[in-house]
Amino acid sequence: MAFGDYPAEYNPKVHGPYDPARFYGKADVPFGQVKLGELGSWFGRRNKTPNAMAGAISRAWWRWQHKYVFPKRAGIAPFFQLTVASMTFFYVINYTKLKHHRNYKYH
Repeated sequence: MAFGDYPAEYNPKVHGPYDPARFYGKADVPFGQVKLGELGSWFGRRNKTPNAMAGAISRAWWRWQHKYVFPKRAGIAPFFQLTVASMTFFYVINYTKLKHHRNYKYH
């Protein structure tokens, strides 16, 4: 699959119009239904290539947009979610600098 191509598993005659938020690969047991003893084999069946991870992130982004951004009467929730996510991200990347500015009561 090259950049901008449809997934190899996508068949327009079977699946209909392409939806970027849908996984067209072979269906597996959802994570919530995996038993503790089967967890290792479930993780072993995951595709861990960079393309697969990028596809998973892309599907999550499209699902988030379909749920919060694209509805006709979308509220202010996506703006707050992006704000909190960016604040958390910048706090994590700047933590090494911020930890030197702590105020302690006793030295």
